[in-house]
Amino acid sequence: MPKFDSHFKLTDKEIIPYVKENLEIFPKDANLKAEEIGDGNINYVFRVWDEDTNKSIVIKQADILLRSSGRPLDVDRNRIEAEVLMLQWKLSSGLTPEIYNYDPIMCTIAMEDISDHKNLRLALLDNETFPYFADHISSFIVDTLLPTTDLVMDSGEKKDNVAKYINKDLCKISEDLVFTEPYIDYKGRNIVLEENIDFVTREIYNDRELVLEAGKLKNNFMNNAQALIHGDLHSGSIFLNKESTKILDPEFAFYGPIGYDVGNVVGNLFFAWANAYVTKDFEEVKEFIEWLEKTIEDIVDLFKEKFIKLYREIVTDVMAREEDYMYWYLNSVLSDTAGSAGLEIIRRVVGDSKVLDITSIEDVHTRVKAERLLLLSAKEFIKNRESIRSGKDYTRIFRSNL
Repeated sequence: MPKFDSHFKLTDKEIIPYVKENLEIFPKDANLKAEEIGDGNINYVFRVWDEDTNKSIVIKQADILLRSSGRPLDVDRNRIEAEVLMLQWKLSSGLTPEIYNYDPIMCTIAMEDISDHKNLRLALLDNETFPYFADHISSFIVDTLLPTTDLVMDSGEKKDNVAKYINKDLCKISEDLVFTEPYIDYKGRNIVLEENIDFVTREIYNDRELVLEAGKLKNNFMNNAQALIHGDLHSGSIFLNKESTKILDPEFAFYGPIGYDVGNVVGNLFFAWANAYVTKDFEEVKEFIEWLEKTIEDIVDLFKEKFIKLYREIVTDVMAREEDYMYWYLNSVLSDTAGSAGLEIIRRVVGDSKVLDITSIEDVHTRVKAERLLLLSAKEFIKNRESIRSGKDYTRIFRSNL
């Protein structure tokens, strides 16, 4: 039996003795089975279950090398993810998986198995709708972010938290892939359809105003230690069913701008809208698109409503409790939200980290149509972010480019 007193990358054969030796979740004589289910670029994920009782858990392990490229990556990201998930579980009343154990030696997190939930990105590709999603995700963002700001926390404690959650390797990935390379392809890693090269060159690379605004947003991301954000809140990190929503994978978490999380959620929904619009007969997807449109609007508007309500209840800073200050603060978050939504869209179309909503479009001319629709809308989100204040502002802009 392997020893687990120093770190090594687990396999589906080693995960069972690891669980039996290190976790008091199953009986020692349990008939355990395991499989590796991870499909991300960074970590390894195992599902372990008891054949006799069907009780199951998920184990997520961070290796010293990045899964996709094999380059070194600090395993402290696993400690950050575990602590953030536990905090988010508490603050959000269970909108994340429950954490059973964190092992700092093997860099594993043992958590609730949410196999009865669907990956939001994949569900949207099947044109599924979820009646409580806007309510759940807006509550999650407000309830997990506002309490971690220095509007609420002791300012010294908050500064200690900023240091505690420094996440330099993962932040560097975001700084490159989200804020820099889609606009200045200095590493030559962007992947652009040949049919769209001239369009991207004209509309993205050569749009100096856009490049400047992306640079301003990058500076804000790097220097605005506003709240303990998820940092990668795309539709692949959200699992749900008709009644429940679970948010996973905060390995990119750090103290950054609140609007970055909100904008990532909003931006990812436009991929599903674009896919449905260009690949299906309108009557076939009419109800789905109407749901998507309302969901985008509701996420933004419910965020504002819930933010103001909780702000008035829990903010402790004397100056911040002034009404004018609250609205100024909220408006700055809403500007960051629009900018971040645009950044997320552009990086997924132009950069090297694509989304299935777009790459699954087989006809190249149809895909070109979807990409251009997305890019033109994203540019407006970024450039006009100071005037985008409601959910309808987003859907109006997107519809104007259809």
